[in-house]
Parts: sequence; structure tokens; C-alpha cells
Amino acid sequence: MIQEGKPAPAFALEHAGGEKIKLSDFRGRPAVTYFYPEDDAPGRLAKSGAVVPGVSPDGPEVHQGFQDRDKLKFTLVSDPDKAVAAKYGTWAEMVMYGKRVTSMIRSTFVIHARGVVRRVFPRVRVDGHAEQVLAALAALG
Repeated sequence: MIQEGKPAPAFALEHAGGEKIKLSDFRGRPAVTYFYPEDDAPGRLAKSGAVVPGVSPDGPEVHQGFQDRDKLKFTLVSDPDKAVAAKYGTWAEMVMYGKRVTSMIRSTFVIHARGVVRRVFPRVRVDGHAEQVLAALAALG
């Protein structure tokens, strides 16, 4: 998994509206990039002063339905080949229900406005996570 203090790996991924967004589009603003297994999974960070791209393997049309239904206030982007997830170390082997599977590891990365990863939250648990991320953003200054 990408380490704190390292440059955030660049990405250009299609979002629910069909356009591509790049991490570099958000330079000058803090970003909270999170990886999650699929739409409709719990754990949505809904309030933040940062830009918040959520990355999953789901396609843009699935994301659009999820965004519309839940009135999400952040951007969902598609990583169908899991290349960006691999760069961040979130597409990996793990044990689920006693079986080894390769899947998305729900993780959050707080990225400084200069593009440096300042906090990594691996294997995120939903309860209380938004507050942890908000505290990490506040610590950026």
C-alpha cells in the first residue's frame, strides 16, 4: 500500500457523467481518495471541504445510478481494470469468510494539496471513519 509522505499515484478515470477526471485536476486543494469494492457498499464520506473521488471497478452507468439514488455529493470514478487500485495497493489478496480472494480493500488516502499522501487508512471500518478523515484534513492546516 502507498506510504504516507509519498506522492499520490496519478490517475485519470471515467466518472459517472462519462468524463475523465485526473487527480492532478485537484492540485491546490486537498483530496480524499477512497477505494471501495462496489456501489451500494456502506461507508460513504459525505461531508468534507476536500474534493472526494471514490474509486471502484463498477462502470460509469452503475455509478450514476448510485449517485442519483443516494444524492451523493462527491464523484465516483471507474477503475475497471483495477490499475489505479493496484498503484495504491488496494487491489489485493485477502481472506473473506475463510477463503482467499482478490478484492478491493476499502481504504482511504488523504492527499495534501501538493499531491503528497498525508494519511492512509487501510482496511477502513465504516463507523467513525468520516470523523477520522475530517480530523486528518484539519491537521493538513
